[in-house]
Amino acid sequence: MGFDSHRSHTHKIGSAPGTLVDLPIGSPSQLWAVHYNGDEMTEYLDIDVQAARALVNPDGVTWIHVQGQPDRRLLDQLGEAFGLHGLALEDVQSLVQRPKLDVFTEQLFVILNLPRWDDEGVALEQFNLFMGEGYVLSIHAGDEEVVQAVKRRMAKVRTRLRTHGTDYLFYALMDLVVDQAFPVLETFGEEVEALEEALLVRPNRSLLSTIYQHKRNLMILRRQLWPTREVVSQLMRGANDEEYFAPDLQPYLQDLYDHTVHIMDLLETYRDIVASMLDVYLSSVSNRLNDIMRVLTMISTIFIPLTFIVGVYGMNFGNNTKSPWAMPELNSYYGYPMVWGVMLLIAAGMVVFFRRKGWLGGRGH
Repeated sequence: MGFDSHRSHTHKIGSAPGTLVDLPIGSPSQLWAVHYNGDEMTEYLDIDVQAARALVNPDGVTWIHVQGQPDRRLLDQLGEAFGLHGLALEDVQSLVQRPKLDVFTEQLFVILNLPRWDDEGVALEQFNLFMGEGYVLSIHAGDEEVVQAVKRRMAKVRTRLRTHGTDYLFYALMDLVVDQAFPVLETFGEEVEALEEALLVRPNRSLLSTIYQHKRNLMILRRQLWPTREVVSQLMRGANDEEYFAPDLQPYLQDLYDHTVHIMDLLETYRDIVASMLDVYLSSVSNRLNDIMRVLTMISTIFIPLTFIVGVYGMNFGNNTKSPWAMPELNSYYGYPMVWGVMLLIAAGMVVFFRRKGWLGGRGH
């Protein structure tokens, strides 16, 4: 799912805020849930919304996940069952939202963008998170393997994830999404390194296209990942509010914030590198053009005296006129090879002179 594949906003002009629409093309979605506490964990696959809502109880934490892009009917059911705000549901349906945090009466709502690297470059997948009393609801239309990683951690008994409440699960899912940026940036770094090597060996127009593609990828990542740091910062500022977070969650949120700072530092570093590569490319092209012009200038300079000699003797003022101002060399037996010899000596002398000066790539004085 590339960033540009969902440019169109689903909100109809003139409709009330929070109004859902019927999507012309919807990806199939599946709902599953996990109910767990420190001692046991039960997984429920392919269940309906009402069954998932019935799992929410004070005995543990319920994680409900929607895999795929939910249609209007499913979003309406989720909104009614869990009291989700209409504006949040509209954001879930739009698929073009920047990362943000919304605090509603009965739940927290966070939108994050999960980065991927595919054949076309950077792709972003919207990851939606709701946290209410006793439950966490996640909605993601991308690769399910992302959430499966958390589920595998959850399967281990007496882990921190199993013994803590909904706030820790909420944090764990956010941490998972944020950390997905690191392998993407690692791949991007390898691409940049390979591009640098190619740029130094032989710059060409195709490399210029690649540089601009990398600039575009960085712009997309920065525009979508920069707000993530503000989201985590807002969560940190509200972490002392025991309505949503336990006090001991603060260090984990700080660690998550540090990850976002690290990501932004990497993005800034790569942006500077790509910008410098563009300068290197332009300088290389300019230097190459200068080399070509220098060679052409040297060739032209060598031919100036040769052209002068040929021009003088091309006037053909022979001594058949018996004039003292005629050219005696025209009737000389060795005149022709002598002129060639003189021209070759002049040309060779100029080449040696240019090379000694370093104008032809040699070592000058």
